[in-house]
Formats: sequence, structure tokens, C-alpha cells
Amino acid sequence: MFDPAEVRGLLIEAARARQVFTYGALLNLLGHVFTRPLMRQLCKVLDRIDEDGRAAGEPGLAVLVVRQSDGLPGQGWFVSRTGVHDDLPLAWEGAEARRYTEARQAEAFDYWNLHER
Repeated sequence: MFDPAEVRGLLIEAARARQVFTYGALLNLLGHVFTRPLMRQLCKVLDRIDEDGRAAGEPGLAVLVVRQSDGLPGQGWFVSRTGVHDDLPLAWEGAEARRYTEARQAEAFDYWNLHER
């Protein structure tokens, strides 16, 4: 349903602009309205994009997609990093999660402002 190359391109553009998307805004850009099933499908594509990027030595891009309510990635983003990254915060909400998220976003912003596609 979602083209990983299209989603990746949008995320790279966002990183270069030092911006993030809400899940709903990204779904709208992709021509859909927000529904939980579509969000779950999008999250699977985001996980794949991050896995491929990690294999290529790139920072994650899925961190640029956040909840409208608090500006943090969903719980699934944190869970998908378990066992892969040893610096995860203990909580998926709150100040520690925000600091961790902002640091990962800064890595993506910096990387994609120095590298071509």
C-alpha cells in the first residue's frame, strides 16, 4: 500500500528541512486519512526504512514521525529499537523519552544535511 521509497523520500526532505511529521500529516501527504489500520501499515514501512538505513550506516528516519498529542514517536518505535540500541530510555513518554527522541531527530537532521540521497 505504501511505497517505501516514497515515504523515505518524504522523510529525507523533512530531515533536510529539520522538520517532523505527525502520523496524520504523513498519511495525508500520502493521500490517506488517518485510521489506526493505516497507521499500523505505515509503521511497518517506517520500521523497514529504518532497518534498511541501519544496514547502510544511516541514522533512523522513523523518529521524524510523531504523535500529535505529545510530539513523540509511538510506543512501537521505542519497542522496535529494543535489543538493537542499548541507550533507550526506560519510559516511552516524559522528559527522558523527549530528550532521547530529540537527540535521534538531531542525528537525522545533521546527517541528511551533509549527505546526498
